[in-house]
Amino acid sequence: MSALPIEDMSSAYIEHSMVINNFVVEIGSQIKDSLCRVFGNGVQYQWNENNNKVVIPDASINCNIRDRKNVSFTGIPRFVMEVVSDATEKYDRGEKMDIYCKVGVSEYWIVDWRKKSVEIYMFDFKEDGTPYPYLFKTVTEQNKDELSFVMFPNFEASYDRLFDFA
Repeated sequence: MSALPIEDMSSAYIEHSMVINNFVVEIGSQIKDSLCRVFGNGVQYQWNENNNKVVIPDASINCNIRDRKNVSFTGIPRFVMEVVSDATEKYDRGEKMDIYCKVGVSEYWIVDWRKKSVEIYMFDFKEDGTPYPYLFKTVTEQNKDELSFVMFPNFEASYDRLFDFA
């Protein structure tokens, strides 16, 4: 299966962009004094493990911002978030998740603004060294106080702010 071309997201719902912006604003204010940075969509990553194909996550937290090649980061972000839409859900849950797992992203959130849910995935290794993803937790309105980072326990993520569409 080949990577999807860079998509024209102009037909994406406003809520899709609002979730990304809400996340970047909230985490950006907490992360500014660390060595890491939060990025919204539009930031490219390019890895040898992915045959140098460009991947553009909706949001990422990268602590290796000096690792660059031209306009792409080559360092592995510790955290990636994808906001699923009808057009991207299969890719985000399939090929993109596999890519993030293979390159060594530590924590992966799949956010569904339509269901107001956050699936938190972690990656681990089988005995033979093969990486695999597993669902760590799903957060919805019913357990919204449980929304938190695994890799960045000092950062606070607010369910209500993430899904604030006002």
